[in-house]
Amino acid sequence: MGTLMDLRRWMERFAELVAADADRLTRLDAAIGDGDHGANLNRGLRAAVEALGPDLPPGKVLMTAGRALVSKTGGASGPLYGGALRRAGKALGDTADVDAPALGTALQAALDAVRELGKAVEGDKTMVDALAPAVEAYGAAAGDGVATAAQAALEAAEKGAEATVPMQARKGRASYLGPRSVGHLDPGAASTVLLFRALAEVAGDAA
Repeated sequence: MGTLMDLRRWMERFAELVAADADRLTRLDAAIGDGDHGANLNRGLRAAVEALGPDLPPGKVLMTAGRALVSKTGGASGPLYGGALRRAGKALGDTADVDAPALGTALQAALDAVRELGKAVEGDKTMVDALAPAVEAYGAAAGDGVATAAQAALEAAEKGAEATVPMQARKGRASYLGPRSVGHLDPGAASTVLLFRALAEVAGDAA
């Protein structure tokens, strides 16, 4: 039940999905932000994948990717995604094999990092609206293995992201728009869905 997780492949797949969806992410951000989320995250994830040397243990994969994101990604997404991955990697420590519970602990650490850095809670119309329910759903299903838990997390992330559309933003650049931020999908929540789609795909392939 506890399929081990290939975190390098997760990061590679996340980069592929963001590259394919970068234009949409940028359009979403243009409506309520700086209009650079897709381009910035795409650039940062390319650098993150390139930074991954051979034979890195799982925790170091996430920490290395996180450092690259912080240094190469503009806007808020670099510190948030980078900080999340670095904290997740630190939570894994030196473990050589990542099973479902270990990954759940890492995901919770990532969420804690995002909450601390962005000072956002659910309902603020940020990536936390997709990330928090995804992490909770993953944890609830972790006993059934990585693939099942990752699929549950993806479905929760999708619902959480969709729920940002009617919200008025209370954090970030979108909050400056006030009521005009209503009716738009939060770009950070949208890219968080891609993070969990990548996780679900890679975990499913390994199951």
